[in-house]
Amino acid sequence: MNSPTNIPSAGSAATRSEPLIFDLSSPGRMGASLPALDVPEAPLPQDFLRTAAELPLPEVAEIDVMRHFVRLSQKNHSIDTGFYPLGSCTMKYNPKVNEKAARLPGFTNLHPLLPAESAQGAMQLMYELQVYLAEISGFAAVSLQPAAGAQGELSGVLMMRNYLYDQGETQRTKILVPDSAHGTNPASTTMAGLQVVEIPSDARGNVDLAALKTQLDQIGREVVGLMLTNPNTLGLFDENVLEVIRLVQEAGGLVYGDGANFNAILGITKPGELGFDVMHFNLHKTFTTPHGGGGPGSGPVGCSEALAPYLPGPVAAIRPRADVEEMVDLVWHMPQFSIGRIKSFHGNFGMLVRAYTYIRMLGEEGLRAVSQNAVLNANYMQARLKGAYPIPHGDRTCMHEFVAQGILEEAPTIHTMDIAKRLMDFGYHPPTVYFPLIVREALMIEPTETESRETLDGFVDTLLQIKQEAIANPQLLKEAPHTTPVGRLDEVRAARDLKLCATAAAEG
Repeated sequence: MNSPTNIPSAGSAATRSEPLIFDLSSPGRMGASLPALDVPEAPLPQDFLRTAAELPLPEVAEIDVMRHFVRLSQKNHSIDTGFYPLGSCTMKYNPKVNEKAARLPGFTNLHPLLPAESAQGAMQLMYELQVYLAEISGFAAVSLQPAAGAQGELSGVLMMRNYLYDQGETQRTKILVPDSAHGTNPASTTMAGLQVVEIPSDARGNVDLAALKTQLDQIGREVVGLMLTNPNTLGLFDENVLEVIRLVQEAGGLVYGDGANFNAILGITKPGELGFDVMHFNLHKTFTTPHGGGGPGSGPVGCSEALAPYLPGPVAAIRPRADVEEMVDLVWHMPQFSIGRIKSFHGNFGMLVRAYTYIRMLGEEGLRAVSQNAVLNANYMQARLKGAYPIPHGDRTCMHEFVAQGILEEAPTIHTMDIAKRLMDFGYHPPTVYFPLIVREALMIEPTETESRETLDGFVDTLLQIKQEAIANPQLLKEAPHTTPVGRLDEVRAARDLKLCATAAAEG
């Protein structure tokens, strides 16, 4: 057989250029062998046939395919390969026992259209997870339907809106959203057909109470509620959260909790007991189900007793058995005034198994320790970086993340993006940059609880070194990264000039 001349043979896969699978093709090479026919041969319909010119599939051996995709996978930065301090995203380590549980044949072989009586084990898990999440958050009821955090937000806003409309409050068409909220909050509000009214933050990073009162005085009767990310995207627990909730509810509105930052308060405080009416959970942030490209996500929503009839459904419920005393069946239940299905079948079930496993493995004390360690790690890093980089609210104890600024007085031409790109040369995934929008040159860092002190010190030491490099040789940062497969990308062009397909190189 001919041997492709462009197969890489040595060197680091992370830094080496990898050809397309089409460029590895060699005529006659194949990676699969089919068993002998045990049925009569029949030709495929002519209309479905494609010629090699019409469908030029690569001809490659199995080992070439395996090495190609393994090399590509090694170019990815992942939680399994390196520190991933992406603020506002909680990129924590996913214990492998979760994967083992989710891949049990009894779960993976279930068909989603099975009747309830044939899926009692899976439904028992879902029912118990609903109970656990309700207990952890202090809410009366939970639905596991939403497929992601943003879908959980939309569910919560629809529940609030429908509940108030059923009370005859149809003039309520506005949602208050603090400027320190997650960016999906305004989008969810708009998708629900409501209008966003922004509330500014005060000098300490809390919701500005004076501004909130002014809005409620002016448009209180038009307000469906307020969406509060707490801790907020500045990494701060709102010092006036009880007052914020009281003001909104006294105006007749409801309060939505964005649970994306639940990792900071898990096992320490319960949003339901603080007075929130509804909240979504990000299982992929707080309960170690895969995040980002590895998802899918999962965004269950919990609520007060008053809103429980509006939950998306169906939800898993218990029903006493008529034939056997003290025995129950698990059944699907659609809440009385449900906003309806928001996801096909019963949510992203594999994520539910992972979260259930995580909760059962850690228990009450373990879940509390998660938050304590996440907050401790963030404050340790904040303390070490204070003085080297500006930290707008560095005088406060941060929660699981904090926001620094890529502004260096001794290197005025350096921006946050330059620092982020230089971090890649040291093998770190950059923190979140330019978010939250209310902090100039934001550098948002979230270490999570799953990293060691050695890892935290290594990252901080690198940031301190980068500062010295910025002062001594700013061009080094301007041209970073230097050790990645490609150098500094034109990110604006990459976003606007999309290349979504590739073709084999022309023979020559």
